[in-house]
Amino acid sequence: MKRLILSFLFAAFATVMVEGQEACRYVEASDMTLTGKVMATPNPYHRIDTCRYTGFSEGENFQARCASGLAVLFRTNSTCITVLPEYAEARRSLTAPDLAQLGFDLYIRKDGKWLFAGSGVGRGVNDGKAVTLVRDMDGSMKECMLHLPMYSEMNSVKIGVDGGAEIEAMESPFRHRVAIYGSSYTQGACISRPGMSYPMQFVRNTGIQLLNLGFGGNCKMQPQFAAVLEDADVDAIIFDCFSNPNAALIEERTLPFIERMVKAHPDIPLIFIATVYRENRNFSLKNDRYEQDKMDMAAKMMAQAVKKYGNVYFIQPDTLTGHDHETSVDGVHPSDMGYARWARTIEKPVLKILKKYGIK
Repeated sequence: MKRLILSFLFAAFATVMVEGQEACRYVEASDMTLTGKVMATPNPYHRIDTCRYTGFSEGENFQARCASGLAVLFRTNSTCITVLPEYAEARRSLTAPDLAQLGFDLYIRKDGKWLFAGSGVGRGVNDGKAVTLVRDMDGSMKECMLHLPMYSEMNSVKIGVDGGAEIEAMESPFRHRVAIYGSSYTQGACISRPGMSYPMQFVRNTGIQLLNLGFGGNCKMQPQFAAVLEDADVDAIIFDCFSNPNAALIEERTLPFIERMVKAHPDIPLIFIATVYRENRNFSLKNDRYEQDKMDMAAKMMAQAVKKYGNVYFIQPDTLTGHDHETSVDGVHPSDMGYARWARTIEKPVLKILKKYGIK
């Protein structure tokens, strides 16, 4: 009798679980609208085709396959939005929480502005469990943007909605194609969630689409990256390329790198940005000299480049994160607030340059 009762309860529970799973249906995110990609790749969640472009180190190759800076645009009237990820490779580091490196960040457009709706990350990688980002919404049609993980390679990303709800690809509201090549800052080190990197904040603030090629610690104007940028079909390129190399590398590589960029893109703006002030130099004399030498050399080389090429620009804000010295997480990377300041600080000069080329 006890066995019969237990069997009945188990069957009832299983039926509820099956019904619950059936009540939520999933679509592949790549069947929606992907934004932020520089070029098409066999795996839609990769940033660079690492079979076509070679010469990357093991670390660079992995970063090229990360979904950093990619976002999915869709419309739905579902009251609940979940995500079911399948990771090809996920890594953890001390420069950001799991929510940023492995998690998802959902925004919904309200009154013409992108508003945070929810974020989440699973307890384990590939545990087969969906992550609920937001629930208990009304049933009106909403325009959604899902930011993908900063430091993970994805095989699949499935978006879950109510069984009877509509979900469809959304036409991108973001204008133009502007590549941004840079360091861990551009990729988003130390952000709290994927949508908080300064390129993503810039996109939401301005409506200009940025195509993220941030490579944590590996942005040193190497030939393999130049080859990718030469082939990029873009309206402009922004460069955060003075954060990783030392002064000697900046002196050696800047002008040859710019010459390749100008030859490949003679008619579009090439906008270079000075590196951020790192707080680890406040009391360390060695760090202070090292960082200042980098900044001085970048300014010297860019003065020559700007004079030589009419479509090359150099932006040197007084500071990219404010004068109060309170935005650093680890002495090197800014916090969300620091990145918010960075996005706002470059906004006016970048838009002014883009406007000269009809990019607005």
